[in-house]
Order: sequence, then C-alpha cells, then structure tokens
Amino acid sequence: MRTQGLVILYTGDGKGKTTAALGQAVRAAGHGLRICIIQFIKGKWETGEARAAQNHLTELVEFHTLGTGFTWKEEEGSVREAGRKAWEFAREAVLSDRFDLVVLDELTYLVNYRIVEELEVIDLLRKRPGHQHVVITGRGASPGIIQAADLATEMRLLKHPYENGVKAQKGVEF
Repeated sequence: MRTQGLVILYTGDGKGKTTAALGQAVRAAGHGLRICIIQFIKGKWETGEARAAQNHLTELVEFHTLGTGFTWKEEEGSVREAGRKAWEFAREAVLSDRFDLVVLDELTYLVNYRIVEELEVIDLLRKRPGHQHVVITGRGASPGIIQAADLATEMRLLKHPYENGVKAQKGVEF
C-alpha cells in the first residue's frame, strides 16, 4: 500500500464540519506536520480555534480568517471581493509546498455563490504537491468537489439546541 496526500471533504447541513477539520489539523500537528487553516466566511470575531492556534500551536499552524462574516450581513460586492482575495491566498498557500495539510474552511460557499468556479477548485486539487492533504468544509458541496475528494463525509442535522432556545456558546460552537 502507498501513501499520498488526500482530499478530505466534510459537508452537509449538520454541525461539526469545521470541528472535524480542526481536529484533523490538531492530529496533524501532533505528528509535526505543517498546517495552514484558511477560513473563507467567518469574520474577525475571536473564536476558540483561532485562539488555540495563535497561543499554543504557533510553530506548526498558520491560521487565517479572511472572510467578512456571514454573507447576509454584508453587501454582496465586499463579500465577493473578500472571497476572491481569500481564494487567491489559498491557491498560493497550497501551491507553495510549505504545508503538509491545508484546511479550506467553508470553501463550498465560494463555489455555491459562484465566487470561485468548481473547476478552479478541482484544478488546484490536481496541481497541489503530491504529499499534501487538503481538507474542505461547508454545506452543499458540489458534485465535482465530492468526486475529487478521496474521503467525503456528510454531516446530517438530527437536532440542534437552538431549536429549544439555546444560543451558540463559547467553547462549543465558536
């Protein structure tokens, strides 16, 4: 059996996609791999994952939150521009061969909103260094991205505390 860089996809309407991807990054850091995490949609508010990366994993993990926040709270032009800039940053990170694992958190939204074409993503996955693992997260992964993935997991929502009036909590949802 051989080893190779894998494309791992976490998609679906359930919670846990980013958490799974970050767990993958922590596992990789535990083995000394170099990691780049790029968040395409999340805004500049402080999250637990960003704090952990900045305070405890600085030698192995680069963490970049490049989004403007949720798309329905911003003007479309600024969201599209930020998304396109974040995509160019991600392309450079992947092709630089500086990282063993690159997490593209919420990348599927850029494809779904046609900020980035599906074929651009697939082309980047084909051109990446052969040893490099890429983790993609987000709802509604396109058929082409699912096909390009070596491992695809769909998170399915069964129930959520918000339905019972429980708000998002520090350390659990962010």
